[in-house]
Amino acid sequence: MTRKIHPSSVVEEGAKLGADVEIGPLCHVGPQATLGDGVRLVSHVSLAGDTTIGARTRIFPFAAIGHQPQDLKYRGEPVRLVVGEECLIREHVTMNPGTEGGGSVTIVGPRSVFLTNAHVAHDCRIGEGVILSNNVMLAGHVTVGDFANISGGAAAHQHVRIGAHAFVGGLAGVEHDLIPFGMALGNRASLAGLNFVGLKRRGFPHEAIHELRRAYRMLFFGKGTLKERVGDVAEAFPDQEAVQQIVAFLREGGDRAICVPRDGKGEEA
Repeated sequence: MTRKIHPSSVVEEGAKLGADVEIGPLCHVGPQATLGDGVRLVSHVSLAGDTTIGARTRIFPFAAIGHQPQDLKYRGEPVRLVVGEECLIREHVTMNPGTEGGGSVTIVGPRSVFLTNAHVAHDCRIGEGVILSNNVMLAGHVTVGDFANISGGAAAHQHVRIGAHAFVGGLAGVEHDLIPFGMALGNRASLAGLNFVGLKRRGFPHEAIHELRRAYRMLFFGKGTLKERVGDVAEAFPDQEAVQQIVAFLREGGDRAICVPRDGKGEEA
């Protein structure tokens, strides 16, 4: 078992370090922290609280990971932060653990990317392969599905759900739930179509994308209430997994309203 720990860093008694961990200059690792195999702290990284960092994750200078949640109701109760394997956490990123009111844990999925100054607040649930670009801000209790992409300077309101494979444009303010595969733009953000670029990059076949387009038009430009249109889409596309994922998201509901197109725009996006 090989570890490289710079002599200027502090690793407190009780911290658990896996094999091949590298800790660069002037880092601080708290007594409850757990670092998986191959984790690398480049320099000036601060890990606090009951924080688990997955194998082969890399964390860059001045990231503050696992410090107490920014919630005035927090009173020191035990809370956790769990970061998955092979994540990339760049400079000045902050990630907070959960709170008692949100299940006491913040979860970050594997192979996700967090660019400079991104913030993951208490009780967030981040899926696999998510990208948060520079200065993205997630408020408490936000859920982000697998492979979603959130562009620079965007912000998500507390309790917002952002579906899998969704795309949020730069500087967008997301206050309503964004469907899987959807694209949100503007402040306040509105639904501006489907994330076709992301779908193609992830290898979705042409037929699946075509059916998603048809389902999108039925959902947001058809007749009847949204509940009725969801039922119609569920019946019209019983074998389309991606469409059914949107249906399940809408039926599950959440604490926020659904992000919809504004003034009839977004039909052809």
